[in-house]
Amino acid sequence: MRTSLELRLALLLTAAMLLGVGLGFVLDRADVGTRLATVLAIGVSLLVCLVAARVLTRPLASLLRALTGSVAAFRDGDFSFGLATRRRDEIGDLVAAHNELGRVLREERQALFQRELLLDTLVQNAPTSMILVNARGHVVYANTAARRLLNDGRRLEGLHLDSLVAQGPASLRDALGGGREGLFGVELDGHEEIFHLGTRGFRLNGQPHRLYLVRHMTREISRQEVASWKKVIRVISHELNNSLAPISSLAHSGQELLRRGERERLAPILATIGERAGHLAEFIRGYAAFAKLPAPRPEAIEWATFLAHLGRQYPFALAAPLPEAPGRADPAQLEQALINLLKNAHESGSDPAAITVGVSAVAGEWRIEVADAGPGMSAKVLASALVPFYSTKRSGTGLGLALAREIAEAHGGRITLANREGGGLLARLSLPLAPP
Repeated sequence: MRTSLELRLALLLTAAMLLGVGLGFVLDRADVGTRLATVLAIGVSLLVCLVAARVLTRPLASLLRALTGSVAAFRDGDFSFGLATRRRDEIGDLVAAHNELGRVLREERQALFQRELLLDTLVQNAPTSMILVNARGHVVYANTAARRLLNDGRRLEGLHLDSLVAQGPASLRDALGGGREGLFGVELDGHEEIFHLGTRGFRLNGQPHRLYLVRHMTREISRQEVASWKKVIRVISHELNNSLAPISSLAHSGQELLRRGERERLAPILATIGERAGHLAEFIRGYAAFAKLPAPRPEAIEWATFLAHLGRQYPFALAAPLPEAPGRADPAQLEQALINLLKNAHESGSDPAAITVGVSAVAGEWRIEVADAGPGMSAKVLASALVPFYSTKRSGTGLGLALAREIAEAHGGRITLANREGGGLLARLSLPLAPP
């Protein structure tokens, strides 16, 4: 049966009061005097209250001390403590709640431990090298792949990253020291191996940290190179066949006309042969330009002069006033990239008067936007439009947008394509304010 502390205390006070009243009545009948009887009754009642209070509070005080120690253990991360009691009052309820809390914390800690163990197993066995460095440059975490890459399989924690890469290949030292994302090559065991570096900065426990992810890409790149070469060969073979087959047929027709003496009919045949040869030469030049893109040579660009020259080749309207600050890029390469974007805009079926170009400086980069009012692109075409050799045009080579992308990335920038809400396509070429 549950008995509350309030009821116990009320029963104690009632018993002491009844005892005092009874004692006073007995002493008064014994004719010891009213004052003395009152004093004796009060004294006995107080003594009974003190004894009862001691009996009542001693186990309570002991239990509260145990609770205090258990809470201190919880604070230190030890959730194994539990308390046993047979009390059926508020203190018993508190002990039951305390034990339930300990059980829940133990289960959550065990589940968290299992998740951490699973995560650590995955990270340690991941093929990507993971290196976490604190603000002072010391390694605070590294997985197995990182230990093999930087320290022959030995531990890295506590070592300085600069000292680890100082004795390694220069390309690895430059990549990790510069902290710039991208591909780099390292000579290992006499073979050139390709790696990709990714890096992210974040705060851990209020302190700045940086995570380096180094992924071995040689096998993947080799597969992509083979696939790309196969695609290049298919495209070139297709174009060569498209041009050589009619040239061969026309040459045979020309020989037959010569044999018959019908020389007056040779002119259109020769003109067609010249046209197909010119198309083939232009096709080969396009591939050569894509394959031999030189490193950009950035210089100051006055936007008004630059865009005025560009507008004489492919007309457009300005979307907004041009910035006064000059840009910085390779003028010839940037012009070629924008020509390809404007050529696409003019070939989209858009009204030429609706084609616009805008230049702005946003979030530490130049944004050059070419917008048209054509039908835009489907999701499938948007996903592949920047891939080399991909084209939806019958006579397209698939190199225009790919070359523009190559130029942007060579400047440390990027190109994105998106359909406009009001219709048409928006091609955005983003370049850093200070190109590498």
